Amino acid sequence: MDHLILTKSQARKIILHAAGLSKRTQFGKGKEAVYKLIDHLGFVQIDTNYVIERAHHHAIASRVPDYKPEWLDQLQNDGRIFEFWTYATGYIPMHNFRFSLPVKESFLSGRKPLTQTEINLMKKVLDRISREGPLMASDFENDRVTKSSGWWDWRPSKLALERLHLEGRLVTSRKGNFQKVYDLPENIIPGDIDMTMPTGEEFARHVIRRVLKALGIANAKEITFSSRYVRNSMSIKTELEKLVGAGEVCRVEVTGLKGSPLYMLSEYKGRKISLSGETFILSPFDVLNFYRHRLRDFFDFDYQVECFVPYAKRKYGYFSLPVLIGDTFVARMDSKADRKQRTLIIHNLHFEQVKLTKSMVVKVCDAIKAFAKFNRCDEAVITKSNDKALLKTIQKALSEY
Repeated sequence: MDHLILTKSQARKIILHAAGLSKRTQFGKGKEAVYKLIDHLGFVQIDTNYVIERAHHHAIASRVPDYKPEWLDQLQNDGRIFEFWTYATGYIPMHNFRFSLPVKESFLSGRKPLTQTEINLMKKVLDRISREGPLMASDFENDRVTKSSGWWDWRPSKLALERLHLEGRLVTSRKGNFQKVYDLPENIIPGDIDMTMPTGEEFARHVIRRVLKALGIANAKEITFSSRYVRNSMSIKTELEKLVGAGEVCRVEVTGLKGSPLYMLSEYKGRKISLSGETFILSPFDVLNFYRHRLRDFFDFDYQVECFVPYAKRKYGYFSLPVLIGDTFVARMDSKADRKQRTLIIHNLHFEQVKLTKSMVVKVCDAIKAFAKFNRCDEAVITKSNDKALLKTIQKALSEY
Protein backbone atom coordinates (compact mmCIF):
# COMPACT_ATOMS: atom_id res chain seq x y z
CA MET A 1 0.00 0.00 0.00
CA ASP A 2 1.16 3.54 -0.74
CA HIS A 3 2.33 5.52 2.24
CA LEU A 4 4.43 8.55 3.03
CA ILE A 5 7.81 8.05 4.70
CA LEU A 6 8.87 10.76 7.17
CA THR A 7 11.90 11.26 9.39
CA LYS A 8 11.30 11.84 13.08
CA SER A 9 12.29 15.47 12.59
CA GLN A 10 9.66 15.93 9.88
CA ALA A 11 7.06 14.15 12.04
CA ARG A 12 7.82 16.40 15.02
CA LYS A 13 7.25 19.53 12.93
CA ILE A 14 3.87 18.26 11.76
CA ILE A 15 2.85 17.27 15.30
CA LEU A 16 3.92 20.63 16.76
CA HIS A 17 2.19 22.61 14.02
CA ALA A 18 -0.99 20.58 14.54
CA ALA A 19 -0.77 21.25 18.28
CA GLY A 20 -0.46 24.99 17.63
CA LEU A 21 3.12 25.11 18.88
CA SER A 22 5.08 26.04 15.75
CA LYS A 23 5.19 29.62 17.04
CA ARG A 24 3.46 31.64 19.75
CA THR A 25 1.29 33.59 17.35
CA GLN A 26 0.21 30.68 15.16
CA PHE A 27 -3.41 31.74 15.70
CA GLY A 28 -2.79 35.45 16.09
CA LYS A 29 -3.47 37.54 19.17
CA GLY A 30 -6.41 38.53 21.34
CA LYS A 31 -9.76 36.88 22.02
CA GLU A 32 -10.25 35.85 18.39
CA ALA A 33 -6.99 33.87 18.54
CA VAL A 34 -8.42 31.94 21.50
CA TYR A 35 -11.45 30.98 19.43
CA LYS A 36 -9.31 30.03 16.42
CA LEU A 37 -7.17 27.80 18.67
CA ILE A 38 -10.17 26.00 20.18
CA ASP A 39 -11.73 25.66 16.74
CA HIS A 40 -8.50 24.18 15.37
CA LEU A 41 -7.88 21.72 18.22
CA GLY A 42 -11.60 20.93 18.49
CA PHE A 43 -11.22 20.43 22.23
CA VAL A 44 -9.29 22.04 25.09
CA GLN A 45 -9.31 19.93 28.24
CA ILE A 46 -10.55 21.40 31.51
CA ASP A 47 -8.82 20.35 34.71
CA THR A 48 -9.53 21.46 38.26
CA ASN A 49 -5.95 21.26 39.59
CA TYR A 50 -5.08 24.74 40.86
CA VAL A 51 -1.43 24.30 41.95
CA ILE A 52 -0.73 26.71 39.11
CA GLU A 53 -3.30 28.34 36.80
CA ARG A 54 -5.79 25.72 35.59
CA ALA A 55 -4.90 23.55 32.59
CA HIS A 56 -7.33 25.08 30.08
CA HIS A 57 -6.04 28.60 30.72
CA HIS A 58 -2.47 27.30 30.72
CA ALA A 59 -2.87 25.54 27.37
CA ILE A 60 -4.29 28.67 25.76
CA ALA A 61 -1.75 31.04 27.33
CA SER A 62 1.04 28.85 25.94
CA ARG A 63 -0.19 29.69 22.44
CA VAL A 64 -1.82 33.13 22.67
CA PRO A 65 0.42 36.01 23.81
CA ASP A 66 -0.94 38.16 26.66
CA TYR A 67 -3.91 35.82 27.10
CA LYS A 68 -6.61 36.97 29.52
CA PRO A 69 -8.69 34.21 31.20
CA GLU A 70 -11.86 36.29 30.89
CA TRP A 71 -11.70 35.86 27.11
CA LEU A 72 -12.68 32.21 27.57
CA ASP A 73 -15.74 33.23 29.62
CA GLN A 74 -16.66 35.83 26.99
CA LEU A 75 -16.51 33.27 24.18
CA GLN A 76 -18.80 30.99 26.15
CA ASN A 77 -21.18 33.85 26.97
CA ASP A 78 -21.20 34.77 23.26
CA GLY A 79 -22.33 31.22 22.40
CA ARG A 80 -19.19 30.39 20.40
CA ILE A 81 -17.91 27.55 22.59
CA PHE A 82 -19.52 25.12 25.03
CA GLU A 83 -18.37 22.69 27.70
CA PHE A 84 -18.85 18.95 27.34
CA TRP A 85 -17.12 15.58 27.11
CA THR A 86 -15.01 13.86 24.49
CA TYR A 87 -12.41 11.65 26.21
CA ALA A 88 -12.57 14.14 29.14
CA THR A 89 -14.43 17.37 29.79
CA GLY A 90 -13.38 20.48 27.91
CA TYR A 91 -14.26 23.41 25.67
CA ILE A 92 -15.58 22.65 22.18
CA PRO A 93 -16.53 24.98 19.28
CA MET A 94 -20.29 25.57 19.31
CA HIS A 95 -20.65 24.70 15.62
CA ASN A 96 -19.65 21.14 16.58
CA PHE A 97 -22.50 20.88 19.08
CA ARG A 98 -24.38 18.17 17.19
CA PHE A 99 -21.37 15.86 17.56
CA SER A 100 -21.86 15.92 21.33
CA LEU A 101 -25.27 14.26 20.87
CA PRO A 102 -23.93 10.69 20.36
CA VAL A 103 -21.88 11.11 23.57
CA LYS A 104 -25.01 12.16 25.47
CA GLU A 105 -26.95 9.27 23.98
CA SER A 106 -24.22 6.85 25.09
CA PHE A 107 -24.19 8.26 28.63
CA LEU A 108 -27.97 7.85 28.78
CA SER A 109 -28.12 4.34 27.31
CA GLY A 110 -25.21 3.08 29.40
CA ARG A 111 -26.49 4.40 32.71
CA LYS A 112 -27.86 2.10 35.38
CA PRO A 113 -31.66 2.31 35.82
CA LEU A 114 -32.60 5.15 38.17
CA THR A 115 -34.82 4.80 41.21
CA GLN A 116 -38.10 6.70 41.31
CA THR A 117 -36.61 8.94 44.00
CA GLU A 118 -33.72 9.88 41.68
CA ILE A 119 -36.10 10.51 38.76
CA ASN A 120 -38.29 12.74 40.96
CA LEU A 121 -35.28 14.73 42.16
CA MET A 122 -34.12 15.30 38.57
CA LYS A 123 -37.58 16.58 37.67
CA LYS A 124 -37.53 18.96 40.66
CA VAL A 125 -34.07 20.26 39.74
CA LEU A 126 -35.09 20.79 36.10
CA ASP A 127 -38.31 22.51 37.12
CA ARG A 128 -36.51 24.86 39.50
CA ILE A 129 -33.95 25.91 36.87
CA SER A 130 -36.73 26.46 34.30
CA ARG A 131 -38.49 28.78 36.80
CA GLU A 132 -35.53 30.52 38.48
CA GLY A 133 -32.91 30.53 35.73
CA PRO A 134 -29.29 29.29 35.91
CA LEU A 135 -28.25 27.79 39.24
CA MET A 136 -25.15 26.27 40.86
CA ALA A 137 -24.97 23.13 42.99
CA SER A 138 -24.59 25.38 46.04
CA ASP A 139 -28.05 26.84 45.32
CA PHE A 140 -29.58 23.52 46.31
CA GLU A 141 -29.90 22.51 49.95
CA ASN A 142 -27.48 19.98 51.40
CA ASP A 143 -29.45 16.78 50.87
CA ARG A 144 -26.63 14.41 51.79
CA VAL A 145 -27.75 11.54 54.02
CA THR A 146 -24.36 9.99 54.76
CA LYS A 147 -20.94 11.59 55.24
CA SER A 148 -18.94 12.19 52.05
CA SER A 149 -16.41 9.49 51.26
CA GLY A 150 -14.33 11.33 48.65
CA TRP A 151 -14.10 13.65 45.65
CA TRP A 152 -16.72 11.97 43.49
CA ASP A 153 -19.18 11.13 46.27
CA TRP A 154 -21.61 13.85 45.28
CA ARG A 155 -24.74 14.70 47.22
CA PRO A 156 -28.03 13.75 45.47
CA SER A 157 -28.84 17.21 44.07
CA LYS A 158 -25.32 17.58 42.58
CA LEU A 159 -25.65 14.09 41.10
CA ALA A 160 -29.01 15.05 39.59
CA LEU A 161 -27.48 18.17 38.02
CA GLU A 162 -24.62 16.17 36.52
CA ARG A 163 -26.94 13.47 35.18
CA LEU A 164 -29.09 16.13 33.51
CA HIS A 165 -25.96 17.70 32.05
CA LEU A 166 -24.58 14.41 30.71
CA GLU A 167 -27.83 13.51 28.98
CA GLY A 168 -28.17 17.00 27.49
CA ARG A 169 -31.15 18.40 29.37
CA LEU A 170 -28.91 20.97 31.03
CA VAL A 171 -25.80 22.77 29.80
CA THR A 172 -23.07 24.34 31.91
CA SER A 173 -20.96 27.45 31.98
CA ARG A 174 -18.44 28.67 34.57
CA LYS A 175 -18.37 31.55 37.01
CA GLY A 176 -15.17 33.46 37.72
CA ASN A 177 -14.49 31.21 40.73
CA PHE A 178 -14.67 28.15 38.43
CA GLN A 179 -18.04 27.06 39.84
CA LYS A 180 -20.34 25.32 37.35
CA VAL A 181 -23.58 27.06 36.45
CA TYR A 182 -26.39 24.89 35.07
CA ASP A 183 -28.99 26.21 32.62
CA LEU A 184 -31.48 25.05 30.01
CA PRO A 185 -30.04 24.44 26.52
CA GLU A 186 -32.42 26.91 24.88
CA ASN A 187 -30.94 29.70 27.03
CA ILE A 188 -27.36 28.91 25.98
CA ILE A 189 -27.31 27.22 22.57
CA PRO A 190 -27.80 29.74 19.70
CA GLY A 191 -30.93 29.16 17.66
CA ASP A 192 -29.09 28.65 14.37
CA ILE A 193 -26.97 25.72 15.64
CA ASP A 194 -27.62 22.37 13.93
CA MET A 195 -29.10 20.01 16.54
CA THR A 196 -29.62 16.94 14.35
CA MET A 197 -28.13 13.66 15.50
CA PRO A 198 -25.20 12.74 13.21
CA THR A 199 -25.15 9.35 11.53
CA GLY A 200 -22.48 6.87 12.60
CA GLU A 201 -20.53 7.72 9.46
CA GLU A 202 -20.74 11.47 10.07
CA PHE A 203 -19.65 11.12 13.69
CA ALA A 204 -16.74 8.82 12.81
CA ARG A 205 -15.48 11.17 10.11
CA HIS A 206 -15.79 14.14 12.44
CA VAL A 207 -13.70 12.35 15.09
CA ILE A 208 -11.02 11.36 12.56
CA ARG A 209 -10.70 14.87 11.16
CA ARG A 210 -10.75 16.50 14.59
CA VAL A 211 -8.09 14.21 16.07
CA LEU A 212 -5.74 14.34 13.08
CA LYS A 213 -6.06 18.13 12.95
CA ALA A 214 -4.96 18.34 16.60
CA LEU A 215 -2.41 15.50 16.76
CA GLY A 216 -0.99 15.80 13.25
CA ILE A 217 -0.01 12.13 13.09
CA ALA A 218 -1.86 9.38 14.97
CA ASN A 219 -2.73 5.70 14.91
CA ALA A 220 -6.26 4.26 14.85
CA LYS A 221 -6.25 3.54 18.59
CA GLU A 222 -5.44 7.16 19.45
CA ILE A 223 -8.14 8.40 17.11
CA THR A 224 -10.70 6.00 18.56
CA PHE A 225 -9.82 6.85 22.17
CA SER A 226 -10.99 10.42 21.73
CA SER A 227 -14.54 9.09 21.38
CA ARG A 228 -14.22 6.42 24.06
CA TYR A 229 -17.69 7.10 25.48
CA VAL A 230 -19.33 6.26 22.15
CA ARG A 231 -19.28 2.63 21.04
CA ASN A 232 -18.18 3.15 17.46
CA SER A 233 -14.58 1.94 17.19
CA MET A 234 -15.38 -0.26 14.19
CA SER A 235 -17.05 2.55 12.26
CA ILE A 236 -14.09 4.85 12.93
CA LYS A 237 -11.69 2.24 11.54
CA THR A 238 -13.95 1.70 8.52
CA GLU A 239 -14.30 5.43 7.79
CA LEU A 240 -10.56 5.92 8.28
CA GLU A 241 -9.86 3.52 5.43
CA LYS A 242 -12.51 5.22 3.28
CA LEU A 243 -10.86 8.61 3.85
CA VAL A 244 -7.51 7.09 2.89
CA GLY A 245 -9.09 5.76 -0.30
CA ALA A 246 -10.58 9.19 -1.02
CA GLY A 247 -7.20 10.87 -0.57
CA GLU A 248 -8.21 13.05 2.39
CA VAL A 249 -6.06 11.02 4.80
CA CYS A 250 -2.76 9.30 4.04
CA ARG A 251 -0.85 6.52 5.71
CA VAL A 252 2.48 7.51 7.20
CA GLU A 253 5.63 5.63 8.17
CA VAL A 254 8.14 7.31 10.46
CA THR A 255 11.72 6.14 10.12
CA GLY A 256 12.85 4.24 13.18
CA LEU A 257 9.35 3.73 14.58
CA LYS A 258 7.57 0.41 14.68
CA GLY A 259 4.03 -0.41 15.67
CA SER A 260 0.54 0.46 14.49
CA PRO A 261 0.00 2.14 11.11
CA LEU A 262 0.04 5.92 11.36
CA TYR A 263 -2.29 8.38 9.63
CA MET A 264 -2.13 12.06 8.71
CA LEU A 265 -4.34 14.57 6.90
CA SER A 266 -3.14 14.76 3.30
CA GLU A 267 -2.98 18.55 3.52
CA TYR A 268 0.34 18.13 5.36
CA LYS A 269 1.92 16.37 2.37
CA GLY A 270 4.83 18.46 1.16
CA ARG A 271 3.93 21.30 3.52
CA LYS A 272 6.94 23.31 4.65
CA ILE A 273 6.81 23.95 8.39
CA SER A 274 9.30 26.12 10.23
CA LEU A 275 9.53 26.24 14.02
CA SER A 276 10.17 29.55 15.76
CA GLY A 277 12.50 28.07 18.37
CA GLU A 278 10.51 29.79 21.12
CA THR A 279 10.23 28.31 24.61
CA PHE A 280 6.94 26.80 25.73
CA ILE A 281 6.22 25.84 29.33
CA LEU A 282 3.41 23.34 28.87
CA SER A 283 0.60 21.96 30.99
CA PRO A 284 0.70 18.24 31.85
CA PHE A 285 -2.78 18.09 30.28
CA ASP A 286 -1.74 19.82 27.06
CA VAL A 287 -2.82 18.00 23.89
CA LEU A 288 0.86 17.46 23.06
CA ASN A 289 1.46 15.66 26.36
CA PHE A 290 -1.69 13.56 26.62
CA TYR A 291 -0.18 10.36 25.17
CA ARG A 292 3.06 9.56 27.00
CA HIS A 293 4.13 7.02 24.38
CA ARG A 294 4.00 9.71 21.68
CA LEU A 295 6.44 11.85 23.68
CA ARG A 296 8.80 8.89 23.91
CA ASP A 297 8.41 7.81 20.29
CA PHE A 298 8.62 11.18 18.56
CA PHE A 299 10.52 13.39 21.05
CA ASP A 300 12.61 10.88 23.05
CA PHE A 301 11.06 12.41 26.18
CA ASP A 302 9.93 10.11 29.00
CA TYR A 303 7.29 12.09 30.87
CA GLN A 304 4.64 11.48 33.48
CA VAL A 305 2.69 13.95 35.57
CA GLU A 306 3.38 12.75 39.09
CA CYS A 307 0.43 14.21 40.98
CA PHE A 308 -1.13 10.75 40.51
CA VAL A 309 2.04 8.96 41.69
CA PRO A 310 2.62 8.12 45.39
CA TYR A 311 5.00 10.59 47.03
CA ALA A 312 7.77 8.03 47.59
CA LYS A 313 7.83 7.11 43.90
CA ARG A 314 8.00 10.64 42.47
CA LYS A 315 11.18 11.45 40.53
CA TYR A 316 10.61 15.08 39.55
CA GLY A 317 7.81 16.42 41.76
CA TYR A 318 4.06 16.72 42.19
CA PHE A 319 3.26 18.96 39.20
CA SER A 320 6.14 18.89 36.77
CA LEU A 321 5.74 21.01 33.63
CA PRO A 322 7.51 20.07 30.36
CA VAL A 323 9.69 22.84 28.89
CA LEU A 324 9.95 22.77 25.10
CA ILE A 325 12.30 24.75 22.85
CA GLY A 326 11.67 24.27 19.15
CA ASP A 327 11.14 20.52 18.84
CA THR A 328 13.20 19.51 21.89
CA PHE A 329 12.12 19.06 25.49
CA VAL A 330 14.94 20.65 27.47
CA ALA A 331 13.63 20.55 31.04
CA ARG A 332 10.72 19.93 33.37
CA MET A 333 9.84 22.19 36.28
CA ASP A 334 7.82 21.20 39.33
CA SER A 335 5.90 24.38 40.02
CA LYS A 336 3.45 25.92 42.45
CA ALA A 337 1.96 29.40 42.53
CA ASP A 338 1.97 30.83 46.06
CA ARG A 339 -0.86 33.28 45.53
CA LYS A 340 -0.62 34.93 48.94
CA GLN A 341 3.08 35.69 48.54
CA ARG A 342 2.66 36.28 44.79
CA THR A 343 5.61 33.94 44.19
CA LEU A 344 6.03 31.19 41.62
CA ILE A 345 7.89 28.45 43.48
CA ILE A 346 9.84 26.04 41.28
CA HIS A 347 10.56 23.14 43.61
CA ASN A 348 12.66 21.34 41.03
CA LEU A 349 14.02 22.55 37.69
CA HIS A 350 15.32 19.36 36.11
CA PHE A 351 17.28 19.68 32.86
CA GLU A 352 17.27 16.90 30.28
CA GLN A 353 20.47 15.53 28.74
CA VAL A 354 20.46 18.30 26.14
CA LYS A 355 23.16 20.87 25.42
CA LEU A 356 21.75 24.34 26.08
CA THR A 357 23.27 27.34 24.30
CA LYS A 358 23.42 30.75 25.98
CA SER A 359 20.48 31.95 23.91
CA MET A 360 18.42 28.91 24.98
CA VAL A 361 19.16 29.65 28.64
CA VAL A 362 17.99 33.23 28.11
CA LYS A 363 14.81 31.90 26.50
CA VAL A 364 14.15 29.63 29.49
CA CYS A 365 14.63 32.59 31.87
CA ASP A 366 12.27 34.77 29.85
CA ALA A 367 9.69 31.96 29.69
CA ILE A 368 9.81 31.50 33.49
CA LYS A 369 9.32 35.25 33.99
CA ALA A 370 6.34 35.26 31.62
CA PHE A 371 4.91 32.16 33.29
CA ALA A 372 5.17 33.80 36.72
CA LYS A 373 3.32 36.85 35.39
CA PHE A 374 0.63 34.63 33.86
CA ASN A 375 0.16 33.08 37.32
CA ARG A 376 -0.16 36.58 38.79
CA CYS A 377 3.15 36.24 40.63
CA ASP A 378 5.67 39.03 41.07
CA GLU A 379 8.71 36.77 41.33
CA ALA A 380 9.93 33.25 40.61
CA VAL A 381 12.07 31.26 43.03
CA ILE A 382 13.90 28.00 42.20
CA THR A 383 14.81 25.78 45.14
CA LYS A 384 16.43 22.79 43.43
CA SER A 385 18.02 21.72 40.13
CA ASN A 386 20.14 18.87 38.78
CA ASP A 387 22.48 21.41 37.12
CA LYS A 388 24.03 23.77 39.67
CA ALA A 389 25.80 25.95 37.10
CA LEU A 390 22.63 26.51 35.08
CA LEU A 391 20.64 27.05 38.27
CA LYS A 392 23.04 29.81 39.35
CA THR A 393 22.78 31.53 35.96
CA ILE A 394 18.99 31.38 35.91
CA GLN A 395 18.63 32.47 39.55
CA LYS A 396 20.76 35.52 38.80
CA ALA A 397 18.57 36.40 35.82
CA LEU A 398 15.40 35.92 37.87
CA SER A 399 16.74 38.09 40.70
CA GLU A 400 16.88 40.97 38.21
CA TYR A 401 13.23 40.35 37.25
